[in-house]
Amino acid sequence: MTLPTIAFEASDAPAAQDALAELGRHYKTAPADQAELIVALGGDGFMLECLHRHMKRNVPIYGMHRGSVGFLMNSYAPEGLVERLLRAVPVRVHPLEMAAHVSNGTERHALAINEVSLLRQTRQTAKLRIAVDGEIQLEELMADGVMVATPVGSTAYNLSAHGPIIPLATNVLALTPISAFRPRRWRGALLPHAAQVHVEILEADKRPVSATADFTEVRDVLSVTIRERPDIALTMLFDPEHNLEERVLKEQFLS
Repeated sequence: MTLPTIAFEASDAPAAQDALAELGRHYKTAPADQAELIVALGGDGFMLECLHRHMKRNVPIYGMHRGSVGFLMNSYAPEGLVERLLRAVPVRVHPLEMAAHVSNGTERHALAINEVSLLRQTRQTAKLRIAVDGEIQLEELMADGVMVATPVGSTAYNLSAHGPIIPLATNVLALTPISAFRPRRWRGALLPHAAQVHVEILEADKRPVSATADFTEVRDVLSVTIRERPDIALTMLFDPEHNLEERVLKEQFLS
């Protein structure tokens, strides 16, 4: 098997920049826009940045942990990188699309690999009406907000909001409230990955809400529609002895 042309990209963290310099001395690279494989050096946030940056090309990305959080990264070692890349196992994921209708009359679209979240903008709780595939499932949710998370994103903000961890092969999404006030006992729902979620903001003038898809925030939204984009596929590469599916499984048993 022939190794594809590779490019290194690193976050601004000193450890990532040191790794970039070290790897650059040992391996031949190509410009990122011409490479067939990207090696990302940093943390999970930087991995998401790389996935977004190269989304149109769907170039595989192999992350090495040189940041604060490394759930989506492989361990760092400068030796044997070629062999690791040739053995790496691909994981393909589909992003969510957010279509946000804003109070100024515009519509904003953005993609999310982890989650789309809606959050109150002021001291007052948000009032939200939630429909799934055109049918209202929750007439009124009073909460700090709500999110739709992918399996990859289920171990991130979704988990912090007490949402479920989702194995990658299940083809479901998590619909998770953020600090729900009413109904107090509603803990969210698991939805088929093809479901379309529509969130309407009630009393939007009094209780403004923002919507965020990974790095893209839209403020003063009136409604947000969220759906998976099956036509867009992103590829991450993992060492076979410590792949992402195994990490997600182990995460469910951590105390």
